Amino acid sequence: MAIFHMSFQNISAGKMRSAVASAAYRSGDKLFDEKENRSYFYARSVMPESFILTPRNAPEWASDREKLWNEVERKDRRANSRYAKEFNVALPVELSEDEQKELLTKYVQENFVDEGMVADV
Repeated sequence: MAIFHMSFQNISAGKMRSAVASAAYRSGDKLFDEKENRSYFYARSVMPESFILTPRNAPEWASDREKLWNEVERKDRRANSRYAKEFNVALPVELSEDEQKELLTKYVQENFVDEGMVADV
C-alpha cells in the first residue's frame, strides 16, 4: 500500500547551513566549498542516484554540482539568504526504480525546471 509523504525545508544562511555541504550529503559526491575552503564528503553504504536538471537558458556550469552550489553561495551573501528549497518525497514501493525515477523527473521538470529553476535531484 502506498504511503504518501512530502516535506519541504529551506537551506539557508540564517540557519548556518551550507548549500555545498547539503548538496554533498544528498548526492554522495565529494564537493569543495570555496567559501569555507574545505571539502565535504559523507560516506554512504548505498550511493544515491543523483542528477541535475536545468532550464534551457541556464549556463553550462549549472550542470556541475560543485560549481552550481558555490556560485549560489557566492552570489547571495546576505545573513538571511535562502540558498535552496529542499523537498523530500516518499515514492511508492509498488513502482519499479525506473518508474520512480521517471515519475520524480517528470514532476521536477514540470513544477520547477520548466518555471526557470535548476533542480539538483
